[in-house]
Amino acid sequence: MVAVNGEPDGTPEGGGSAAVDGDFFNRRSTMSRVIAAISTAAAPAGLGVIRLSGENAIEVACRFFRPRSKTKTLEEAGGNTALLGWVFDADGDIDECVALVFRAPHSFTGENVVELSCHGGLYILQRTLRAAIQAGARPAQAGEFTRRAFVNGKMDLTGAEAVMDLISAGGRLAAKSALVTHEGALFRRMQGICGHLTEAAANLAAFVDYPDDDIPELQPRELEKVLKKAEAELSGLLDRFDAGRVVREGIDTVIAGRPNVGKSTLMNLLAGCERSIVTPVAGTTRDIIEETIRLGDVVLRLADTAGQRSTTDEIESIGVNRARKRMERAALVLAVFDGSQPLDQDDRILAETAAATTSIAIINKSDMGKMIDEKYIRGLFKHTVILSARVGEGLDELERAVLEVSGVAALNDTDLLLANERQRDCACRALECVREAVSSVNIGMTLDAVGVSIDGAISALLELTGEKTTEAVVNEVFSRFCVGK
Repeated sequence: MVAVNGEPDGTPEGGGSAAVDGDFFNRRSTMSRVIAAISTAAAPAGLGVIRLSGENAIEVACRFFRPRSKTKTLEEAGGNTALLGWVFDADGDIDECVALVFRAPHSFTGENVVELSCHGGLYILQRTLRAAIQAGARPAQAGEFTRRAFVNGKMDLTGAEAVMDLISAGGRLAAKSALVTHEGALFRRMQGICGHLTEAAANLAAFVDYPDDDIPELQPRELEKVLKKAEAELSGLLDRFDAGRVVREGIDTVIAGRPNVGKSTLMNLLAGCERSIVTPVAGTTRDIIEETIRLGDVVLRLADTAGQRSTTDEIESIGVNRARKRMERAALVLAVFDGSQPLDQDDRILAETAAATTSIAIINKSDMGKMIDEKYIRGLFKHTVILSARVGEGLDELERAVLEVSGVAALNDTDLLLANERQRDCACRALECVREAVSSVNIGMTLDAVGVSIDGAISALLELTGEKTTEAVVNEVFSRFCVGK
């Protein structure tokens, strides 16, 4: 629970307390100002939502919302209730809408909140927002609703960051990971580690500070057991970071191969539409064609490149050079070979280049017989897939290979994942301090030296959850949010 000016400001619902340097949490006048924003996408839809939050949000909403009921006003409505009515401005009624009332502290932000559900036309939503501002609200800044939820103790910083991860999730695992983090799973895990370390640090401090009192010394074996458990949990989180990033952000992927091996057909198969031109004429694709697709639990940011071969055609040569440079920058290369023909020199050059990167070999045209030297390909590549892009066979095998090479196959629904570089940096510093403490215990250093390392780990973990952080860090986190969330 966060205290503002010494008074509790609501009870957390699965979140954590926070302590930001300076007077960040003591800005009662700023925080109580009613903010308003369109919280749905800026596109025509069946429904659009304008959200207001602040101590006087209900009072402000009453100035431009008129309930249909003659016996109940918005100010009389209890928390978690809905009223049908109209929003209006000086020019008259704008739209029929439903007003949802959430009273503090039982709301997303921990403040009084009103959400107006209107028809989702852009004109209607913008005019309603303008009416809210004319009634006394101010436009919300990016991420300000979630920021208020964090400040008011409704969630910790990892839960706040998970809000944007939920919005941008491109697959099942990404959404599941963001949801469990938003619900406080990562915060509770960090609290558990912190609790054990804090208990050990307190015992060490008591023994060092009061040597004449009858305080039992924490035995090295017991202390090492606590530290090793913290080390294992932090190491596991960091080991899963790269796979977790793939789940959240996808993989920058290049389809490479010599002309006419079926790269564009594969691109079209994965995209589910005719994204690349397919002809029997070599060199048809001369520039890079890009598309984002989802393959199982992984998003691939695909680039179909020009066929790589030696050529005297000046225009085609530019495309080939671009393809090679694009392949060098890619996180994953899908190296495609024509299985119905023997390997030529261009194939072998590509194979040796791609095999030195994170890559999957795709032997295409399995429906046309096999003349390729499959043993040579399998000897170079860790992952080889037999596929027919023309008829769509072998796609499941390609999906499994992508999951394995990206590390996503090793993840499951219960794994906690660090969401970003900020969290990773905090976890790295905590792990480094824990390992320093283990080393200090093993070499017999003084207990106060061990305590310093443990204190460093605790500080890094509190920074991770946002329980101890700076306003600069908080500003950076919420600067990446969209307006209305």
